[in-house]
Amino acid sequence: MVPGEENQLVPKEDVFWRCRQNIFDEMKKKFLQIENAAEEPRVLCIIQDTTNSKTVNERITLNLPASTPLRKLFEDVANKVGYINGTFDLVWGNGINTADMAPLDHTSDRSLLDANFEPGKKNFLHLTDKDGEQPQILLEDSSAGDDNVHDKFIGPLPREGSVGSTSDYVSQSYSYSSILNKSETGYVGLVNQAMTCYLNSLLQTLFMTPEFRNALYKWEFEESEEDPVTSIPYQLQRLFVLLQTSKKRAIETTDVTRSFGWDSSEAWQQHDVQELCRVMFDALEQKWKQTEQADLINELYQGKLKDYVRCLECGYEGWRIDTYLDIPLVIRPYGSSQAFASVEEALHAFIQPEILDGPNQYFCERCKKKCDARKGLRFLHFPYLLTLQLKRFDFDYTTMHRIKLNDRMTFPEELDMSTFIDVEDEKSPQTESCTDSGAENEGSCHSDQMSNDFSNDDGVDEGICLESNSGTEKTSKPGLEKSSLIYELFSVMVHSGSAAGGHYYACIKSFSDEQWYSFNDQHVSRITQEDIKKTHGGSSGSRGYYSSAFASSTNAYMLIYRLKDPARNAKFLEVDEYPEHIKNLVQRERELEEQEKRQREIERNTCKIKLFCLHPVKQVMMENKLEVHKDKTLKEAVEMAYKMMDLEEVIPMDCCRLVKYDEFHDYLERSYEGEEDTPMGLLLGGVKSTYMFDLLLETRRPDQVFQSYKPGEVMVKVHVVDLKAESVAAPITVRAYLNQTVTEFKQLISKAIHLPAETMRIVLERCYNDLRLLTVPNKTLKAEGFFRSNKVFVESSETLDYQMAFTDSHLWKLLDRHANTIRLFVLLPEQSPGSYSKRTAYQKAGGDSGNVDDDCERVKGPAGSLKSVEAILEESTEKLKSLSLQQQQEGDNGDSSKSTETSDFENIESPLNERDSSASVDNRELEQHIHTSDPENFQSEERSDSDVNNDRSTSSVDSDILSSSHSSDTLCNADNAQIPLANGLDSHSITSSRRTKANEGKKETWDTAEEDSGTDSEYDESGKSRGELQYMYFKAEPYAADEGSGEGHKWLMVHVDKRITLAAFKQHLEPFVGVLSSHFKVFRVYASNQEFESVRLNETLSSFSDDNKITIRLGRALKKGEYRVKVYQLLVNEQEPCKFLLDAVFAKGMTVRQSKEELIPQLREQCGLELSIDRFRLRKKTWKNPGTVFLDYHIYEEDINISSNWEVFLEVLDGVEKMKSMSQLAVLSRRWRPSQMKLDPFQEIVLESSSVDELREKLCEISGIPLEDIEFAKGRGTFPCDISVLDIHQDLDWNPKVSTLNVWPLYICDDGAVIFYRDKTEELMELTDEQRNELMKKESSRLQKTGHRVTYSPRKEKALKIYLDGAPNKDLTQD
Repeated sequence: MVPGEENQLVPKEDVFWRCRQNIFDEMKKKFLQIENAAEEPRVLCIIQDTTNSKTVNERITLNLPASTPLRKLFEDVANKVGYINGTFDLVWGNGINTADMAPLDHTSDRSLLDANFEPGKKNFLHLTDKDGEQPQILLEDSSAGDDNVHDKFIGPLPREGSVGSTSDYVSQSYSYSSILNKSETGYVGLVNQAMTCYLNSLLQTLFMTPEFRNALYKWEFEESEEDPVTSIPYQLQRLFVLLQTSKKRAIETTDVTRSFGWDSSEAWQQHDVQELCRVMFDALEQKWKQTEQADLINELYQGKLKDYVRCLECGYEGWRIDTYLDIPLVIRPYGSSQAFASVEEALHAFIQPEILDGPNQYFCERCKKKCDARKGLRFLHFPYLLTLQLKRFDFDYTTMHRIKLNDRMTFPEELDMSTFIDVEDEKSPQTESCTDSGAENEGSCHSDQMSNDFSNDDGVDEGICLESNSGTEKTSKPGLEKSSLIYELFSVMVHSGSAAGGHYYACIKSFSDEQWYSFNDQHVSRITQEDIKKTHGGSSGSRGYYSSAFASSTNAYMLIYRLKDPARNAKFLEVDEYPEHIKNLVQRERELEEQEKRQREIERNTCKIKLFCLHPVKQVMMENKLEVHKDKTLKEAVEMAYKMMDLEEVIPMDCCRLVKYDEFHDYLERSYEGEEDTPMGLLLGGVKSTYMFDLLLETRRPDQVFQSYKPGEVMVKVHVVDLKAESVAAPITVRAYLNQTVTEFKQLISKAIHLPAETMRIVLERCYNDLRLLTVPNKTLKAEGFFRSNKVFVESSETLDYQMAFTDSHLWKLLDRHANTIRLFVLLPEQSPGSYSKRTAYQKAGGDSGNVDDDCERVKGPAGSLKSVEAILEESTEKLKSLSLQQQQEGDNGDSSKSTETSDFENIESPLNERDSSASVDNRELEQHIHTSDPENFQSEERSDSDVNNDRSTSSVDSDILSSSHSSDTLCNADNAQIPLANGLDSHSITSSRRTKANEGKKETWDTAEEDSGTDSEYDESGKSRGELQYMYFKAEPYAADEGSGEGHKWLMVHVDKRITLAAFKQHLEPFVGVLSSHFKVFRVYASNQEFESVRLNETLSSFSDDNKITIRLGRALKKGEYRVKVYQLLVNEQEPCKFLLDAVFAKGMTVRQSKEELIPQLREQCGLELSIDRFRLRKKTWKNPGTVFLDYHIYEEDINISSNWEVFLEVLDGVEKMKSMSQLAVLSRRWRPSQMKLDPFQEIVLESSSVDELREKLCEISGIPLEDIEFAKGRGTFPCDISVLDIHQDLDWNPKVSTLNVWPLYICDDGAVIFYRDKTEELMELTDEQRNELMKKESSRLQKTGHRVTYSPRKEKALKIYLDGAPNKDLTQD
């Protein structure tokens, strides 16, 4: 064949290779497309669904090519979230991208790039409602397993704001996409306020009841007669109208609960839905009196039954008629492990009579004797709407707890009640009378089965004739009554949870379409008959009595049936059938809803951003929140901010402008020149929930011009430093660029502050205390570490300081001081003459007190001006030097005893061989001198008990200040000059031998001065005085007293380096306080005006900040190992047994006797108590209870644990101390005299052992009661264990069967227990009612004064109440 002919045959191999080539070409084309797509920029979209509170925290991420059209974006989002495309909007969120705030067009073919999406960045979008309607859910294919779909609807759904939800309450297969949208179900949900699910279930049931809703609509509210806020029927009308006409998914019930008289706390109380039903019906009946609806509740819900007792001998029957609104059916008979299988079984059990025989025989009026009888209930009339309560809540007498019975109980969709009605027995001739079983005030049925709160007074009379009742027509035609008692189920109220709490929701059948719906708070969904069956409860298998504990906790609790009667079954009123007042109400509610919608729309388009303004006069930074609509212009926003900051009378508005501001960095980002007419939405980047910046309302003087702030600039605050005046000026703001060099920056600053750039030094403070000198001229500001907002210090002088190393220069020291200096306000103690007679060591040495006014008066110059604080310090230093010399001379003369004529100081000798042997001879000599002049600070801790006793026997707190003191070597003056010591050496030569080895291995506690590890010595281990280690800036000046600070109090304003130690700080304050630093205490005052003593002398003031307050109080400060102790007097037979006496100081290693010796003079001077050491004791205090008695030989921290702010009881003894050993036990006994109805005073008994027999013997000894007649009981509660004399005889556990006191139920193991005892042969006094009432008043008054209650009762659950006249008058005396 010739090649090229049309009919040429192609070999199979050629066909194969040609196909293969085509495949390769296609693959190559696809690869090229993929490569092109890879090269195309992509857009990262992050979408947040804001239509539902449960999805608001979830984000959907899409990474799309930049050429993707908006239409495709909406399709992808709809597929991701399960919504129908076109039923939601996408608007810009809180990202960095900004565009017009109108929703994106879901039909547009514009690409993402053209729609202002930014490739390579995060583009945040919000998914919102469209035109106020929530997005429609994309329904899943229901053909794939109906059972699974049904499972999704049954059980309560997760609720917004739900508390403590568990897996029991939530169906595991629940899917949000299975919930039908409101527009499809046609019903509106109710918002759960917190725990109001029980209320929502009942309200939805009433709303879905045509007869109730129609009757409610026919009632007309008269505003002239009642406040609409407190009108329950009116608020129910409004709620029903909203449920019927609102476009919302769910509406609030707050107006309804407010009409109940409830406050917000009621929303957190969960109640029983059946209880609410009864209480609400009662409230409606009260509100509807004398109206057409007066008998509505009875017509719809009330039935009648007979409560009867029939004599089995003569046939006589006594009975009464009772009414009911619901029938309570037990789930499981009492004592049985088997539940009733169905509602029908429970109804039969309800009317099953019981036989009264044996001890329960009934007294027959006709037989005139007790006879066997039959007692039971008979239904006479069933209501139109039949309510059945399944009593799932029970009480377990084994565990003594409430339980929920989750057993299975079926209920039919149609219930035939004709088998339960009884009309024949009325014709019996024996029913002519009645017995006492029908007493008017008795319950109408078994107490465990029937609630009769709604019995009519008209229907509870004995022997009422049926023919005279309103039910005559029905009872006279039994055949008709029985044939028309078919009820259809239309509401199942379900409880999910336990007896302790859970969740309610309602399954309701609509009479309009015969479809079942689940009303679960704000969620309304369609369900099926299979879902209703799942509420029957129960589980597979049998587990005995506790089988319900393993069953599903979700089951029916309340059932409502409607009688099937075509003549009475009503339909819901149509809109055109509404009464005129309902039409008006519908119109008003629609207008309100439209107004709310507009308001929400405005809210969604309102930019809310922080606004700051530095007040031009007060120079205080003010803060507010600017809320401006996105379409408002910048000019309008400035006017709003101007008025918001109240600047109308301060500065003209044209002197204000808004600028972009970063409050955290104090940085002005940019100004908006020429954009006065630009909408705020564009300037701020759209409406966002939060902004990454703030706005500043900047002000200027009329003669100034606003500076332009451009993006990319950095702000620099320039402080000018004057080395001669040692001052740092207030900042001047300049703006620079990060790419500027240091030289260019100097030129910029030179123009701003008019200083020569040639000699200029610039120091950058990059962070706290990080100072950097800019020395490289060509280095950029960015390389030097400049950021958005910066602080620099500038100095330009011709001094030699320029040539020194920066860290050694005067400039560095000045800036270092500036960075660490804080301002404190110090309240000095009142300086009243003679108030502290023994604190005048300072004054004796110097001649005058340290009062601030006196100091200021003494240093006045010829012109009357005050001298500097440094001058005051120098004077005070000279006084201290004189004092030190005086003390040395006394020490050299060997006078170690305390002499009030020459000195107020104790001189305590201490062995020198305990000090460090490495110290030099000169230093040892120096230490010896210091030791005599400053004995208390440097005494050894390894002294004998007798030495301690001698040291402390004359000490006291505040008034008798122990001699202690800081010699002149611990002070540093304001000029940082070394102060010469007595022997001519400077303070730097002191060695570290202050600490002895006695400190090693000692236990230290955090809450004492001991942790300071140096408060007993003002010297560090290098031998330098702690005040001399480093010069710390200190400057003090008098400050005008605040109002209310009190006469005699003076304030100091102190500027101090916060790196100073507390010890050095106190030394600086000595001349102003007027006493040595060891003689006053420093208290830090916190914001709540609470004061806490600062005792750690080695700690710095770094925790203090500017303008903190400090209070100085006179009194000896704590030393190492010392504790401040509060001493209270124990008065066992007084109305107030605990009385505060004074504050004392106890030391580690001190014996109890030594502390008592120190207390004696303090008690005499401060409390007026004259006591001898053997006639009082100290004992443990726990709250108000007296505890362990401390014996004289006990040692603190060894035998007795002691802590900061410890409290002890001081008890005055009537005689010699009986407690001699720790094996003894001291108890407080009190005799109860039943025949006189009174209690004797307390008497202490000291037992040698914990034997009950010994206790009885001691009680017999002090009371004279025969041993065999003594009964005792332990007191309860806090000392003095008060109890009413009306209750003591039977409430206490008298005569416990124990042999020792330290076992249950007594548990008396420590001193201080209260024992009541009595004579068992003594008869209780018989009281008349008048005497009892009088005694009750007296006891109530007595016990309330002592803080004890007359009776003790457990906390009760809050009762459910509806208040018909608004909010209740709360009884403040209630529990």
